[in-house]
Amino acid sequence: MKKRKVMAFGGFDVLHLGHVQFLKEAKKKGDELVVVVARDRVLRHVKHHEPYFKEAERLELLSSLKCVDRAILGDQHNTLLPIKWERPQVIVLGYDQPKRIPELRRELLAMGIRIEKIVRAKPYGTRRHKSKKVKHYFERFV
Repeated sequence: MKKRKVMAFGGFDVLHLGHVQFLKEAKKKGDELVVVVARDRVLRHVKHHEPYFKEAERLELLSSLKCVDRAILGDQHNTLLPIKWERPQVIVLGYDQPKRIPELRRELLAMGIRIEKIVRAKPYGTRRHKSKKVKHYFERFV
């Protein structure tokens, strides 16, 4: 029987417990979890600042997590290409990722890609585990 591949995306700059819970939740949706780590160029464009950890460091961190079967770098220009490359059955979006599910489904169909299921993860229960808060805390010491 074919393994059910799940794909999750993120910048994961300053990895924290909220990210880990998101990935654990994503892993429960299938047999193999592939995590797409945003490229430095993409993070600069989206977040409007330099990432704290370089893409290679973030890739290594994600690869070391027990719940992650494989971590790959995203594409420099088209964030949907990893979906085309990997052909997951399930995509799990973070609760705060701006892409809307119907919009993503339409974009993928336009590329000839049909996804069995696209879901949005629930937010992690505590307000402490948010990237902005973690970065803000540590910036006080730099």
